[in-house]
Amino acid sequence: MARRLAFGSLALAAALFSDGSLQAETTAGATVEGIWRNPKNSVHVEIRPCGQAECGVVIWASPKAVADARRGGTKELVGVELFSGFVRNQDGSWKGKVFVPDLNGTFTGTAVLMDERTLRAHGCLLARIFCKSQLWRRVEEEG
Repeated sequence: MARRLAFGSLALAAALFSDGSLQAETTAGATVEGIWRNPKNSVHVEIRPCGQAECGVVIWASPKAVADARRGGTKELVGVELFSGFVRNQDGSWKGKVFVPDLNGTFTGTAVLMDERTLRAHGCLLARIFCKSQLWRRVEEEG
């Protein structure tokens, strides 16, 4: 039960995204599109447009994250769409669905782009109970 309440290393990557027609930009010009890492740096997710919303696909995962996902019933973590249907709300936050591989479940999540490099993600297992927030960081491109 404690494992379920902790959400695992992948949980609450939560929401990250805006309406594709807005090109996922905040008022400051920062975009959510790109590559983001969870607080433990065990999962990297690429955020990109998916129709009228934004989606996030795992592009890299640590061996521990892969093992946790397998124990939860997700055979291959890399390539899994963790975030789907994320659209921007009028208040600038995003809301959508988050698949949590180590729990083998899909939950509603929200997020706010704090600045161009930081995303605060929030989600709950049940209606406003068993909730958790995380700060995700943008992965800097080498070049």
